[in-house]
Amino acid sequence: MSSTIRRKLKNKKPPPGWELIEEVIEDFETQMKEAVNEEHEGKRKNELTWKIHRLHWEKNRFIFDLMYQRKVMSRELYDYLVREKIADGALISKWRKPGYEILCSMLAIQKGNHNFGTTSHCRVPLRVRSNQQKITPDVQTGCISCASGDGRFGGPIWWNTPLDEEGGGAEENTSRWQQPGAATSAEAGPSEGGGGRKRGADDLAEDDEDMPEDVKRRLAMLKGKA
Repeated sequence: MSSTIRRKLKNKKPPPGWELIEEVIEDFETQMKEAVNEEHEGKRKNELTWKIHRLHWEKNRFIFDLMYQRKVMSRELYDYLVREKIADGALISKWRKPGYEILCSMLAIQKGNHNFGTTSHCRVPLRVRSNQQKITPDVQTGCISCASGDGRFGGPIWWNTPLDEEGGGAEENTSRWQQPGAATSAEAGPSEGGGGRKRGADDLAEDDEDMPEDVKRRLAMLKGKA
């Protein structure tokens, strides 16, 4: 267990199922630590936090997918992750509300942080923006659009999301957090309102057919504890 996670857990015994996601969570924490310590030369001040915001989104999306999309995480484990601040309960709760399905960050909707008491421009659908704002990232989060219907690969359009059809696939557009047994956002499928249709049991069954055996095994084990 990494020292960062160890400090967060404070020697508390996690609920059953933690051992199945521990490796992925640790990898997210490591990546976020590396992002904080990255060389700043040649980058604008605001850009230094963009990668951190995206990693935060992806870590919580991993938890959200297991809890609410695949329904294989127990309430006990989820509440534990929120209580220990490993999961962002406020952000995950927002994703379950219409219009916020792929919200990039709680910062984007905190009106006190924006001009005229509004939200970030990344909450405005691309089709109704001015040309000047069309592909401009939010200065705080690096998100171009997290408005429902604008997302790509099941998530927001980030500053580094390919915008053309030949600009890479979903596997190239996620950070390097995937570990054996971890379902990516692409595997779990887009969220409702996140640019894709609502997925039913048949869709998930098709996903499972192509899923590596180790991933199937861990999800089955986690579901057995739910």
